[in-house]
Amino acid sequence: MNKKILVVDDDKELVDFLKDYFEKDGYSVIGTYDGKEALQLFRKREFDLVVLDLMLPEMDGYNVCKRMRRDSEVPIVMLTAKTADEEKIKGLDLGADDYVTKPFNPGELLARIRASLRRVEDEDQPKELTYGDLTVNFSKKEVLFNNEPVDITPTEFKILAALVKEPDKVFSRTQLIHAALGYGYESFERTIDVHIKHLRDKIEPDPQNPGYIKTVFGMGYKFDSRGKGGVSKE
Repeated sequence: MNKKILVVDDDKELVDFLKDYFEKDGYSVIGTYDGKEALQLFRKREFDLVVLDLMLPEMDGYNVCKRMRRDSEVPIVMLTAKTADEEKIKGLDLGADDYVTKPFNPGELLARIRASLRRVEDEDQPKELTYGDLTVNFSKKEVLFNNEPVDITPTEFKILAALVKEPDKVFSRTQLIHAALGYGYESFERTIDVHIKHLRDKIEPDPQNPGYIKTVFGMGYKFDSRGKGGVSKE
């Protein structure tokens, strides 16, 4: 069955172009030009992926993304004319899976769509993993510590999930970015330390002496399946 894509952008010519471009690749596409109508369509129909512009009439892409995330985990690829890392991070933290900066190559956008859909279709992904007092539920995008839900952002979840899926593997900052967010996010490398700090504050009994997310001196980070505190000097 054809995958269904919702394309949301206030540029009608761009929507029409992307609709034709994606349909030639075998996708079913519905286009719309404002945020409110996008939400209405999203709630009435089932889509496999959403391509969402940030700058929209009626309701901007950030709010549309936030509301879509309340109801669904469907992949969302954001289109943005803004190049500031802070704007991209904001979109990812609201639940977007990827972003493409305008102007863009439609082939690149199509490749990112395929990658996002492949991640969803990964049948080998476990539904849940538990280490000590920490449980990561991948299907619900939920983290529990001592059986209590942890308030975690989508970006933090992706970073934690990448670490937990390969326990005891040492990730450099760049490798962790690629594993959690995909390629093309190298400019976010400087934010990894901040995200790790936030994660430790939320899931470690003693964030200053972390038991789960270990710093490997001179190399990067790893998730310690034994859950003991300290800094590794491997």
